[in-house]
Parts: sequence; C-alpha cells; structure tokens
Amino acid sequence: MTVEESRTAFAAPQAILRHSGFAAAAPLFAADLAAAADADEAEGVVAAHGRRLWTEAVRQSDGVADDRFLYWARLTLSGRLHEWRPSFPVDEQRRAALADRLERASRGHDDLVFPPDDKLLRVVVAGFDPFGLDEDVRRSDPSGAAALSLHGSRLEVDGRSAVLRTAVFPARWRDLTAGMVERALGPHYSPGPGAVAADAVITVSQGRPGRFDLPVYTAGMRGAAPDNEGVSAPGPVPPPRAAPTLDPLPEWTSSSLPREAVVRRADGRFPVHDNTEVTEVPAAGGDPVTHPGGPTPGARLRAGGAGDYVSNEVAYRNTVLREATGRGIRSGHVRTPVLELDASDPDALTSPGFERDRADIVAQLRAIVQAALEG
Repeated sequence: MTVEESRTAFAAPQAILRHSGFAAAAPLFAADLAAAADADEAEGVVAAHGRRLWTEAVRQSDGVADDRFLYWARLTLSGRLHEWRPSFPVDEQRRAALADRLERASRGHDDLVFPPDDKLLRVVVAGFDPFGLDEDVRRSDPSGAAALSLHGSRLEVDGRSAVLRTAVFPARWRDLTAGMVERALGPHYSPGPGAVAADAVITVSQGRPGRFDLPVYTAGMRGAAPDNEGVSAPGPVPPPRAAPTLDPLPEWTSSSLPREAVVRRADGRFPVHDNTEVTEVPAAGGDPVTHPGGPTPGARLRAGGAGDYVSNEVAYRNTVLREATGRGIRSGHVRTPVLELDASDPDALTSPGFERDRADIVAQLRAIVQAALEG
C-alpha cells in the first residue's frame, strides 16, 4: 500500500466513509475486478467505478460537498487495485496504467466536457485533495469541496450563460511530473478537431486563514515540503513531457484574471486580496527575501503568491499552457481561507462552524469566478 492508502485504516477516515455512504464502494469494486476476464475488461471496471465515485461525490444532496468522501473512497479503491491478483497476466506497466485510469476517472478529468453550444462560456475550475494529513487526518480542502459543489453549475455573465466543469488534482509531486496537469487542462487550450477551447481555466487551493488571495505570480520552483506521500522534491519544476510548452520554461508566469474587478465585486464574508508578493534571491546574491511588489530585475524567483507547494505548480503549469498556446483567455489561481476543525475535540469530524465556513468559502468562490468572467 502507498502512504496515502495506509491512512485509510485510521479511525477518522473509516468514520468518514461510514458517514458518507461510500464505504460499500471498495467491496463492490473488488468483486467486479475479480470477475474481469482479461486486462481490457479490468480497465473498463476501473474506469466505470472511478466515474461512479466522481458522479456520486458531485451529487451530494446537502448543497455543499464534503471532499473527504471522495478522497478516502478513492484511496480504498486504489488499495484494492494494488491488492488485486488476477488469473491472467498483468505486467507492471499495465497495472500502473490501471491505477492512472482510476485516478483520472475519479477526479473528474473524464468529465471536463462541455455542451456543443458556441453561445456558452466554458469555464474549468480545478481544486485539490486534502493535505497535511499527518498533522490532522480529518482535514478537508475547501478547494476540493468547491470543485465538487460547482461542477455542472451555470452562471449568468453579461447576458451569456457560463457553464462550469471541475476537476480535482492530487497533492503528489509524481503525478505532476508525469504530466497529469497537461493531460487534463491541455485540451482546453489546444482542442482537437471538432472541440472548442475553454474561455477560462482557474485553479484553486487552500491558502491562509481568514482571507482569499489572488496570486499574481507563480514560480517554476518546488519547495522542500513533503507531499501526501511524504516525498520531498525541491528544485525547478520538471518540464512537461509533451507539447504545447515553452522551452526553456520561464522562471515565473502571471495571472490573467481581472484581479481588481474580482476584489471589487466578489463580496462575501472573507476579504479578497490582490497578492503581488514574491520570494526571490536578489541579483546581488544572498538569502531569499520577500518582496511585496513582484519580481525585481536580475533576481531569481523562488516562490510567488501561491507559494512553492503542489498547488503553485499546478497554477504554474496551467499558465504555461496559456503562454505556450498564445491563447488570451482568463487563467490564474485563487487561494481560499483555511478550513479548520476544532482541535480541542480530536474525534469530531464536523461542527456547525466547520460547515458554515465551508459553505461560505464555496459561495464566495462562486462569486469570485463570476467576477473573473465579468471583469
């Protein structure tokens, strides 16, 4: 089992699964997988169960989705896939492809498809898995909750209808290195025959307590913080494995969202900040320093307003796609307030304050997306 899969045995994830109704997903998946006659049939089982997880996660009836249901259910299916011992040959390459198929299907990547209507505005919004689970395994990520809650919704923008399609990315370095961002978002910048590109691609992650941030700059650097598998991979962002891309990769990219309009119009409980902050090594050398006004001449960027973790890299790769394709669409990153559970009760999985915060964050993010399209 992977590090992430091993956490499913803890009491809190098990309780979350029981509460969610997703606890039955793993045994049903294992039974269908065991009945597969060959590798192609197994791939169909994996894709179908992955898509079912995503569909059920976005259909949560309380209006604001709990992203933890999908996260822990996916890991239980992933664990069953790793334990699977078929009666027919499956080499390591095919087994890895099946694991990748499960990830993409259960993260909404298969569902990033828009209706064939040229009058629509097409908007992609991407969130993230929970992270920091070694500190508190109960954690939820409001960006993932927002992705599940907003999928399929529509906004009225200046007399036009905007349709939202969403997806969730993992907090794992290896998936980004393998090209998950480019495979999911690339077709919305450079569509194939008969397809239409998106009008906006917005990535979202959890940021600082009590505020939304609109980072202007994203850096092509990874920090030293470990991901959800405990892996640390500091250094430059690995280049995408396929076109379209930029060669060499830029030191930093910038948001094309109308940030002033978003700050002015996206009313809600939390303040929205236009974040031009960067961390850089000055041109004269020395230790990295924080500069509030963006990159300075000759300095080497180490982090932007989105930091240097996995979320920064997804935001960076998204805007590299925009630059590489020359598409002048609205793309950028939004950081949400932190969603926290009461630390005084380590057994509590929710609370009225927790539910209120999540609902308010999702509602205000919806307003931010609308303002980003109207600005």
